[in-house]
Amino acid sequence: MQKTKIWKSLYWRISMSFLLILLLLGLAYIFITTLASNRYYKETTQRLNAHVAESMLLEVSPFVNGEVNKDALGKIMHSMMAVNPTIEVYLLDPEGKILSFVVLDKKVKLNSVDIAPVKQFLITRGDRYIEGDDPRNPGQKTIFSATEVKEDGNLMGYVYMVLASEKHENIAAALLGSYWLKVSTNAFVITLLAAFTIGLILIWFLTKNLRIIIRTFRKFEEGDLLARIPEKGMKGELATLSSTFNKMADTILRNIDELKEVDSLRRELIANVSHDLRSPLAVIHGYIETLMIKDENLTSEERQKYLKIILDGSDRLKKLVSDLFELSKLEANQIKPNKEPFFINELLADAANRYNLIAEKKHIAIKSDIAKTIPMVEADVSLIERVIQNLLSNALQYTPENGEVKLEVKQVDKNVEVNVENTGKGIPAEDLPHIFDRYYKVSKEKSGIEGTGLGLAIVKKILDIHNIPIQVRSKTNEFTSFSFTIPQSGLNY
Repeated sequence: MQKTKIWKSLYWRISMSFLLILLLLGLAYIFITTLASNRYYKETTQRLNAHVAESMLLEVSPFVNGEVNKDALGKIMHSMMAVNPTIEVYLLDPEGKILSFVVLDKKVKLNSVDIAPVKQFLITRGDRYIEGDDPRNPGQKTIFSATEVKEDGNLMGYVYMVLASEKHENIAAALLGSYWLKVSTNAFVITLLAAFTIGLILIWFLTKNLRIIIRTFRKFEEGDLLARIPEKGMKGELATLSSTFNKMADTILRNIDELKEVDSLRRELIANVSHDLRSPLAVIHGYIETLMIKDENLTSEERQKYLKIILDGSDRLKKLVSDLFELSKLEANQIKPNKEPFFINELLADAANRYNLIAEKKHIAIKSDIAKTIPMVEADVSLIERVIQNLLSNALQYTPENGEVKLEVKQVDKNVEVNVENTGKGIPAEDLPHIFDRYYKVSKEKSGIEGTGLGLAIVKKILDIHNIPIQVRSKTNEFTSFSFTIPQSGLNY
């Protein structure tokens, strides 16, 4: 199974493809080299013997009184055969018809040859590679030497000398096969092996980064979520792939952490909701049960007292459920701020008036330091109003009788700062980092008050989606203040 995987790997597939390409190129190289060598031999032979036909006329005259000189041709035969048995001599008329020939064995199959290559040869004087008809092999071409034969200034015909006879061609073909075999078994094989070895090494280095990427992918697949591809040394598409994978892995890891956090929050929410819902429900259930059991024995004052406790419990339950829904929407990013310009001082003044009645019942004074020249701000009006309500409610809840709650608004550079401060026991230093956590409550023993633990969490979430930070300052047995800044609106003049 492992061997199958190895042979199917990209490295070996590229290597085999490279070997196939080398084989094809090698065969093409041998074929082209052989053809070039053959042409080189023929062209060299033709140029070396270009003037053989012309030289022959210095010794004999093929025509005498317009007739073919048989004795001269016989002399040519013996002379040529002695010097070079591969040469064939043909005597042509001006149109290319074969009048006579001197050939080692009488196997001439053509009656005439194409005269055009002969004329071209004479024009170039043998300086160009030209092939003509082979009288003994119809349809094939061969190298030749030629010259004009004149008598008394009149063209009588041509001497056409084939420089590579059929015997020569057969010998050359045999040698060509032997050459092919030698090249294939020696030089070509050595060259192929050397090129393939070098190719394997190069491919190994070229696919090194790809193997690193594959190993990292496998580690990540096997559960190593911290596995990352080293981007140093990566280039081109592999660098892009590495960067993309690393970013994807980081995103997946963040999503997993977020899911774990959400799951933890879900468990915490269930536990806290169960506890917080159980308390008011138990109170409501207990007093309703008391009303039913002691219905006839209760005085009017006792009945009103029990009903008031039941109403307070149901109000607390209603507020808790409402806060839970609102906080859940904020944490699920289902609430998007609809920002618009408005006057924050008017919003604070309305909130102060609304809470005045509650403050008077607890003998708490609400003091406002709100300038009328405060510029407009830009935020979601309803959400910022909820922030102010929660902070005021929280301040009134933790301010003792005859205490004081102070609202202050002032301009700071291009922002407007809102500050809600109350007198009281303050928040212990160890609790300050946690007061915005959901369900985190300062203990009743420390504060004297038991809250729901959701108000400040909602405040923090609303300001977070506005990208507005909130600061808390507190001094034991003196004061606690919450402050935040809202950017000015662009509509201010």
